[in-house]
Amino acid sequence: MRVLITGGTGLIGRALSAALVTDGHEVTALSRDPIEARSMPDGVLLYRWDAESADGWGQLADGAEAIINLAGAGIGDKRWSTKRKQEIRNSRIRAGQAVMAALNAAQSKPRTLIQASAVGYYGGQENDMEITEASPNGDDFLAGVCHDWEMSTAPAVGLGIRRPVIRTGVVFSTEGGAFPRLKTPFTFFVGGPLGNGEQWLPWIHIEDSVRAIQFLLADENADGPYNLCGPNPVRNKELADDMAEVMGRTSFLRAPGIAIRPVLGEMASMVLEGQRAVPARLLDQGFAFKHPELNAAIRDLLGME
Repeated sequence: MRVLITGGTGLIGRALSAALVTDGHEVTALSRDPIEARSMPDGVLLYRWDAESADGWGQLADGAEAIINLAGAGIGDKRWSTKRKQEIRNSRIRAGQAVMAALNAAQSKPRTLIQASAVGYYGGQENDMEITEASPNGDDFLAGVCHDWEMSTAPAVGLGIRRPVIRTGVVFSTEGGAFPRLKTPFTFFVGGPLGNGEQWLPWIHIEDSVRAIQFLLADENADGPYNLCGPNPVRNKELADDMAEVMGRTSFLRAPGIAIRPVLGEMASMVLEGQRAVPARLLDQGFAFKHPELNAAIRDLLGME
């Protein structure tokens, strides 16, 4: 299968590219950063793009079997100034529009477009309500970004293209993302819950994230939104306890919300609020998680299994 991945040098894109190449697929990754692209897995074809148009790469969509659109600026990389929030939104919408331009121009259109999104679609939740794919869109900044991100490629459905939408939780990987940041305080014996510790964390092991995308790519009946998170979300205090147990540390040093908000600003909502999101549709369609329990997943990531 010929697969085109936008945002292919990101955390998920890199791991997914490697897995698809191992399975014998022809993978082309689009990246704006030629330096990052140099460290891509062997066997991945690389093209540079501006993440705003189909110029220079759009022809690759013609005859490809699938496009996986993961492109978007990092949510947690910088403090959310007005300018940064606009960058976060624009990077996703314009990438989606570029994908649509390529699809509209293609004579032989891909059968499948997998569109990235996030559980932030549902907005920050301060209750214990279980969030499934049927839950409504939230009303905060990230919820709006995720909604518009998803809609950026919605016209693909009108072209007869199957379009699973992956609403990803917090991906745990030693190669980047949230996990190394969460682990660092425990390494130095200063780990503990954030805020009141009651907020839910819809996490997923990087291996299961990649396996789930492969599952949706292969299943011709898979369409619409899917929560890409593990079946057992945990509260932040449970995460702290498990991290401490696995690493042989303590987890009593709580970081109060009143101290976090001045440092992170509006971005503090990412760590002080959460969603009890569950992968209802993946489970209903028979996907089996390899790392369903947090404690065992942490052990696997730290090479302790």
